[in-house]
Amino acid sequence: MTLNQLKVFVMVVRLGSFRAAADALGVSEPAVSQAVTALRQSLGDPLFGRGQAGIELTPAGQRVIGIASQMVGLAVQAEDAVRQAQGGAALLRVSATATPAEMIAPALLQAFTRRVESVEANLGVATPEEMRALLAERLTDVAIGPRLDQRLPPGTTRLVSEPLLRYRLVIVAGRHHPLAGTERIAPRALAGYDWFVDAEGVSVGSAALLQRCGVDAERIRVSASQRAAWAAAVAGDGVAVAVEHVLARDRPSGVVVLPVEGFPAEHLWYITMATGETRSPAAARLGRFLASPDATQAMIRADGSIPASRFKPPVHITIWS
Repeated sequence: MTLNQLKVFVMVVRLGSFRAAADALGVSEPAVSQAVTALRQSLGDPLFGRGQAGIELTPAGQRVIGIASQMVGLAVQAEDAVRQAQGGAALLRVSATATPAEMIAPALLQAFTRRVESVEANLGVATPEEMRALLAERLTDVAIGPRLDQRLPPGTTRLVSEPLLRYRLVIVAGRHHPLAGTERIAPRALAGYDWFVDAEGVSVGSAALLQRCGVDAERIRVSASQRAAWAAAVAGDGVAVAVEHVLARDRPSGVVVLPVEGFPAEHLWYITMATGETRSPAAARLGRFLASPDATQAMIRADGSIPASRFKPPVHITIWS
C-alpha cells in the first residue's frame, strides 16, 4: 500500500469513475486502474463496486476512505513542511476553470508572487467537479471559477466561496457575419450558427447561455482557448462568447460584438478555499492580497500571456518565484 494508491482511491471515490480520476490527477486511466488493483490486493478487499447510483463502497471501503483521505492530506502537509525546513518557498496550488485560467489567473498570481516573498504558484486547469474533489483532499489550495457548493463528504475539508471578480459576457462574430450590423438580435436567431467555445463553455461558463439560445449540441465547436474561439468565429460564419473587458483590451482584427437581446450578461468568478486552520498559509496570504487594488488591477489588465497547464497534483511545476 502506497500514498499514491490511496490518493488514486480517494479521487476515484470522490469523482465516481476511473476516467474522471485520471483526468483530475493528470495520469492515464490504466495507471489509475493499476493503482486501485494494487491497493485492493494489498488490503484484501475490493473496497468498492459499481451500483445503480454509481460507485458503492464495501463495508471495508467505507472505513478506509476516511483514513485514506486523512493520510493524503497529511502527506501534502509533510511535503510542505520539508520544503520550508529546507529553506524553499511555500507552494500555492491553484486550479481554475478554463476561462479564468486563460484570462485572469496567470496575471493575478504573477502580481501576488512578485509582492509576497517566499511563495511559488502552480496553476492548472480543472472542471468544477475536479476542483471540489482536489480541495476536499487538500491537493489544491485555491480554486477559481464558479461558486462551489458545500456538497463534500463528511470529515473532509470545509470550503468557502467568495466573489472574486464581476465580469460581463458578450457574443461576438466576424464583421462579415450575416447578422453583423443588425440593430437587435433575438438569442434564438443565433441557433442556426456554429458556436465556438473554450472548454468551460461546454461545462459551466456559457452552458446556460447556449441553452438559452437553443443551440443544438452538433453546432458547438470546442476551441483550445477563448481567443482561439474568437479567431474561429471570424474565420467562418460562427459566433463566440467573449469576456467584455478582455475583448475591449485586445480585440482581434475583424471581431464585432453582436447586439443580442439580454447582453452583456453579468456573471461572477469566485475564489474557493478551505476554512479555518485547514487553509494553507500561502492561501491565507493570497486571500489578504485579494483585498488590495493591485489584485483587481492585475485581473482587469491581464494579458493572458502565461499559459495554464492541465492540473497535475503529483507534479509540482513552478511557474513563478
